[in-house]
Amino acid sequence: MSLDDTIAIQRTINLYSLAMDTHRWDLFDEIFTEDVIAEYNENTKWTDRASFKRDFATNYTVPPDSVQHTMNNVVVDVYGDTAYAVTYGHWRVVRDKIPGGSFWEGQGWYDDTIVRTPEGWRIKHRICKIIWWGGNPRLNRSEHSVAFDLPVTSLRAAADASGVSYLKARGMR
Repeated sequence: MSLDDTIAIQRTINLYSLAMDTHRWDLFDEIFTEDVIAEYNENTKWTDRASFKRDFATNYTVPPDSVQHTMNNVVVDVYGDTAYAVTYGHWRVVRDKIPGGSFWEGQGWYDDTIVRTPEGWRIKHRICKIIWWGGNPRLNRSEHSVAFDLPVTSLRAAADASGVSYLKARGMR
């Protein structure tokens, strides 16, 4: 595993926060493969980048007053042209004068399978799980938004159920 690969993969993962906070959905082209599988909790899944971008753009048709996503505690292992990463994430969305509260925030984790492409490292499979959330999850939705399930789960529980790709790649169940 080279340090250059690790830095490039961390850049790809961190670019997601910038795309989310600036609503620059074309940055998804630098983050995800065209055939990405993106699973955001149990019942929300995309199988291509085009619909993933479209639905995120739809969810933010009316932009919030402020939004911030952070990615941290990135752990990456590279195996040739495939890498696995677990990343912790946090988000906070603020919209004033909304019934039910003016903010929504939470934390979760991403389990990513990342592949080397001619354009650089891209996420091919992303699993997103929420650890906790608070506030008003409806404040960033327009009438055309995709409804996301918001169940919470722990990384330990997923690991115990052999549901973390990063750990499986390391031979850990």
